[in-house]
Amino acid sequence: MAAKYYSPDFKLEAVRRLERTGEPLKKVAEELGVNPNTLNGWIRRFRSRPDNPFPGSGKLSTEDERLRKLEKENKDLREEVEILKKAAGVLREEPQVKRFVFIRANREKYRVAKMCAVLEVSRSGYYAWEKRPKSAREIENEELTERIKEIFEKSRRVYGSRKIRKELARLGKHVNHKRIERIMKEEGLRAKTARKYKATTDSGHRMPVAENVLNREFEAVVPGEKFVSDITYLWTDEGWLYIAGVLDLYGHKMIGLSMGSRMTKDLVIVALEEAYRRSGRPSGTIVHSDRGSQYCSKEYRKKLEEYRLVCSMSRKGNCWDNAPMEAFWGKMKYEWLHEWRFRTREEARAAVFEYVEIFYNRRRLHESNGYLTPEEYYSGKRAA
Repeated sequence: MAAKYYSPDFKLEAVRRLERTGEPLKKVAEELGVNPNTLNGWIRRFRSRPDNPFPGSGKLSTEDERLRKLEKENKDLREEVEILKKAAGVLREEPQVKRFVFIRANREKYRVAKMCAVLEVSRSGYYAWEKRPKSAREIENEELTERIKEIFEKSRRVYGSRKIRKELARLGKHVNHKRIERIMKEEGLRAKTARKYKATTDSGHRMPVAENVLNREFEAVVPGEKFVSDITYLWTDEGWLYIAGVLDLYGHKMIGLSMGSRMTKDLVIVALEEAYRRSGRPSGTIVHSDRGSQYCSKEYRKKLEEYRLVCSMSRKGNCWDNAPMEAFWGKMKYEWLHEWRFRTREEARAAVFEYVEIFYNRRRLHESNGYLTPEEYYSGKRAA
């Protein structure tokens, strides 16, 4: 089996995530599907050559240091806001016991004293409640409620009752969907609904375009059979961050990702190169995109020929010819990014990387995959 390919940007974002979150190395490595020893090697290289640890990844921004300092200064305030946001459902409930249940479920993440102060309950009252005996049914209900809330929060409030039911089943707990719906309603857990997307493409150029070879045949039976690609962008206080992605239609796994401050042909070429290597260097793959100038450039078309890939492009003004890729951007922005204001491009890069590599590829269940994640489906796992 060929060694896994990780782009310089992937390595850099993995190290940054480890430093930013403070989570154990083993946990971050597992989230990213990386061998812990490999990640440890990236860290050593990053620390020995911080200016350019991975050639081709670009220099680190001094903005990261300033952000870390600000985060440390505002840690207490952010913790209070996070607790209030997470406990919004229980704060609307009259019984004080709901707040006690929340505190017990989150005591490993937040200090009990802090949660009691924020939720306006006494510590003595909480500890007295915690020591009292409970019925088996009460305990089971509380555990199920907290498990549902945990799954819901980990999905960034994306999962509805159907996906939570499937996630519980994966964990060995089979629960009626009506019971899950009732608990979600009681706790104020409402899943986000993806908005319709609007595509924009710079096709006002005179470069030659390719035929629509894909022709909306979005089903793929093997990995590396059909790719779709596109560019999107996010606004930050520093200006636009442009993002190029490549999605394998087999399992809908994102296998190519490139980000930068300019929308250039190099942006899409880097994403294509990563997709080609991560998918095992296939031959004859249909690579579909819109008619944007970056995709029509000689350099991009030459790279496709070099890799023996088939170029396909949407018809003029028809965004639905690239619907899976456009839909992916819509999900990413609404599920993950729409409530954020990014001060820097590095903040935006980190958020995009987390969505793609941590949540979407490795955690998000897809109905079209039989409620498997893209990573599970891509690696050959099948639903039970």
